[in-house]
Amino acid sequence: MSTSQQPDPRDRPARLSVGVVGAGRVGPALAASLQLAGHRPVAVSGVSDASRRRAERMLPDVPMVPPAEVLARAELVLLTVPDDVLPGLVEGLAETGAVKPGQLLVHTSGRYGARVLDPALRAGALPLALHPAMTFTGTPVDVQRLAGCSFGVTAPEELRLAAEALVIEMGGEPEWIAEERRPLYHAALALGANHLITLVAQSMDLLREAGVAAPDRMLGPLLGAALDNALRSGDAALTGPVARGDAGTVAAHVSELRRHAPQTVAGYLAMARATADRALAHGLLKPELAEDLLGVLANGTDGTDGTDGSNGTDGAEGDAR
Repeated sequence: MSTSQQPDPRDRPARLSVGVVGAGRVGPALAASLQLAGHRPVAVSGVSDASRRRAERMLPDVPMVPPAEVLARAELVLLTVPDDVLPGLVEGLAETGAVKPGQLLVHTSGRYGARVLDPALRAGALPLALHPAMTFTGTPVDVQRLAGCSFGVTAPEELRLAAEALVIEMGGEPEWIAEERRPLYHAALALGANHLITLVAQSMDLLREAGVAAPDRMLGPLLGAALDNALRSGDAALTGPVARGDAGTVAAHVSELRRHAPQTVAGYLAMARATADRALAHGLLKPELAEDLLGVLANGTDGTDGTDGSNGTDGAEGDAR
């Protein structure tokens, strides 16, 4: 079939008019993705200048209107506002009569399930919680990143198929999350993704301090391999001085961090303790080596200057991690 003979996505059945309340990084990307599936973005709301520019870039020619007007124009409304704002927004929209019976109301908060939309449900709306497990930039690249992205889906059982269908149309993979498990699900994602950015940024700062001209180039292959190994093997991928019980090396790290970047010491010790616990539990850290290591982590120092050359080479394995 030639390109000219390909069916237009807009000709598919059940195409919906789409509105966005909250033109942050997420909403315009999801609306643009739904547009590729044939749905029609018809209205967007945003407060800041950055939100307006983002909406103009991602959803050109879609009018900017107040939130109540977005709901008046759209059959499917994306509520893409910060978690702490969401409950009050939903209550306000319901109390003012902005919510229409039969309207699909979708929020993208990881923290909340469908119950936060109960005020709108009582007004006749159809509540869906669709949280993309992805970090967003607010640029068109976000639409491409949605391909294969997992979405945490929570909805009333009778709307489960509709929720999953919308995720699939955006190129995502639906993953059902029970209502009561949403906070735990969101904590898991924040622990992995948000804290990863902090760790990588701190690591790059320290490498610059150590004289490395291109820390991103140095870390890229190492962190890519570490992430791949972790996803494939879990705790079995643990390596480095903590997993090996090299107390002297860890003490040297702490000493250097105290001297050059004291603000990173607490985080280093916390992650090292967590790593030691997991390494012990999975038989990677030998118990006879754990005592000295845990003593270093408890005190933040081993009482020496941490310059033992044998430990400084990071062991016979020579593993840079």
